[in-house]
Order: sequence, then C-alpha cells, then structure tokens
Amino acid sequence: MQKFYILLCLLFFFNSVAWAKEAVIKLSIEEIQRLGLEANGLVLAARSQVNIAEAGVVSASAFPNPEVTFTAGPDTPRLPFELTGPSSMQRQVTVSQPLENPFLRSARIGSAEAGVEASRANLDQVRADLAAQLRVRAYELLLRRELAAMESSIFDLMEEIRRRIKLSVDVGESARFELIRADTEVMTAASRKEAALLSAERARVTLFQLTAGALPPDFEIVAFLNDPVDLPTLEELHEQIVITNPDILRLQAEQDRARLRIDQERASVLPSVNILYSNYQDRQFTSNTAGLSVRVPLFYRRRGEIDSAIFDSARVRETLEYRRYEVNRLLESAWQAMQIAKRRVEMYEGGIIQEAESALRVAEAAFRLGERGFIEVLDTQRVLRGARAELLQAYFELQSAAAEIDRLRAHYPKE
Repeated sequence: MQKFYILLCLLFFFNSVAWAKEAVIKLSIEEIQRLGLEANGLVLAARSQVNIAEAGVVSASAFPNPEVTFTAGPDTPRLPFELTGPSSMQRQVTVSQPLENPFLRSARIGSAEAGVEASRANLDQVRADLAAQLRVRAYELLLRRELAAMESSIFDLMEEIRRRIKLSVDVGESARFELIRADTEVMTAASRKEAALLSAERARVTLFQLTAGALPPDFEIVAFLNDPVDLPTLEELHEQIVITNPDILRLQAEQDRARLRIDQERASVLPSVNILYSNYQDRQFTSNTAGLSVRVPLFYRRRGEIDSAIFDSARVRETLEYRRYEVNRLLESAWQAMQIAKRRVEMYEGGIIQEAESALRVAEAAFRLGERGFIEVLDTQRVLRGARAELLQAYFELQSAAAEIDRLRAHYPKE
C-alpha cells in the first residue's frame, strides 16, 4: 500500500511538471500587438474620443426646437360695471419656430463630420504608435534574453577556467596571483550576468505595462532577433505614407473642418428668420395671427469670428505642409538606419564572429595544453563577447528601424 502511495505521488508530480511546461503560452509579435491594442487605456480613450465626435454629428444635424409661450390672466375693469360688464379671463398661446439657414446647417454638419475623421485619424495614430512600441519592446526582450544567455555562458567559461587555475595553483604549477585574477574575472562575469537578467526582466515588465496586464504571466515570444524584414521599396513607401500616415490624415481632416468653419461663420451673417403663430382669446374675441421675426446683422457682421477662422485655416494648412515634409524625412532617416543595421549584420555574420570564435577555441586549447596563459583566453573571450553583443544590437536596430517605418505608414494589426 505504501509503495502504491509513493508511485501515485510520483505520477502526480511528473504530471504537474508536464502541465506547468504546457502552461507557458507562446505568442507571436502580432498577437502581442493585438492584446495591447485591445487593452491599452490610451487606445480606449482615443476610441471614446471618436464616439464623442460621432455624437457631435448627431447634435449638429438636429433641427431647432420650437418655442411655445402661454400667458393667461383676468381682465380688471376700469369703468363702471354697467358699461363694461363682468370681468373675464384672457389667454394667449404663441408658437415660435426658427427657420435654420441651410448654408449654416450644411457647414456645421460638415465641420462635425470632419471632426469625426480627425478623431479616427488620431485613433489610428495612437494605435500605430502603440503597435510600434510593442514590437520594439518585444524584440528588446529577445535582445536582453540573448545577452543574458551570452553572459551566462561567459560566466560558466570563467568558472571552468578558474577551476583549472585553482588546480594548477594547488599543485604548484601556477602562481597564486593567477587565481586572484581569475576570481576577479569570475565576479565580474557574475555581475554582468545578473545585470543582464535584471535588464531582461525590466523589458518583460515594460511589455506588461504597455499591454495593461493583458499578457499572461508566463509567455514566450515566438520570434527571433534575426527575423527577416520585408518592406516595399523606398519610392513605394513615400507614396504610401502620403495617404496612410495618421498624422497627415488628421491634419487634412482638421483643414477641412477649418475651411467649413469659415463657411459657417460667413453663413451666420445672413438674416435669421423665425415663424410666429399666436392665438388670443378673451370673453368676446378670438384672434389668430401669424408672422415672421427677422434678426438683421446690421451693426456687427461677425468680422472677428470670420478672421479667426481664416487664420486658423492658414495655421492648419501650414502645419500640414510641414508635417508632410517632416514625415518623409523621418521615413528616409528610418530607411537609412535600417540599411546601416543590415550592413552591420552582414559584416558580423560574414566573418567577424567566425574569426573571433576560432580565436577563442585556439586560445582555450592552448590554455588547456599549458602553451598560453589566462590573459590570452580572456582577451579573445572579450573580443568574441563584444562582437556577439554588436551583432545582437545590430539585429535589434534593424527591427527597430522597421518598426518605425511601419509606424509612419500605420502598418499594424487591424481590428
């Protein structure tokens, strides 16, 4: 019975370990972006701003309500009763219905609709910015983990070399100074390893922050730093950005809204008309009258409001022209950064890493045979470490430049 109990416990333990391994959720970069775009508070706030702008269109399209006035009261005779008769009640109902200027109404509705387009473009801008940040931070996490793995392997190597030096010191083949120097290098490698692990954890926390905690606690990124980057040519990107960049689209919508605001202010100068209807009743008479009430802009013709709208339209137009120029320059800068990163990757993959690895293997073999000292191994290891770190950084810069280009052209997982 006791053996059966022990066997059952072992079976439960191994099943728990297997379940824990299966509980690690693997996510691609695109899936991480989708999670962030659905949960991030800034995106939700920008989407609410679109809803507010759409409600503004409903308000702008509404017709003015009529105004009803009701008055009543008794007649009080001022002459003798024999001449006027008994007192009575009188009442009057007046209905006033504004007739809206069609030019003013059309401009107001158009301005509200342009506001909706501006809000949607702003939402696209927020989503594109967040998607680019998520992509960069995800690759940064991969970079930090690769650096941590590299520092761990270096620490293991330093530990092995220290063990060999300690044996040599114990048998009297090497001076104790070599062991002290090896201990120092081991502690330095341990410090770099710990710092790399902490940097990886910080990058992981940043991803949790950008996704508002939507990421599962245990997740793995299904991507690599050397993932291929597939983008159109620079000429095609220039053509795309003009029609897809959210900031340009937002400024275009704001320009339309500013232009319609000018039309709205100019239409406000036209006379406004109200239709009036009145019903009056007293003891002897019933009266029905109708008429018009016209407000004539005789003294003030909204010159200040019109000039303000004109200057605001000029401001938006000049901002749009500059932003178009700036976005194209940002695209060229990101493209050049990507080309530089590609060139660095080709240089390090083309021979630098292989030569540094070969030099380290030769130095390790010579050290084991006693032909070379600890310094030669340490120097070659530092060269290889620097080359690997530069290669990983070049991979990361390549992915970051591609993410910036996708941000400028608003290329991200759509809903």
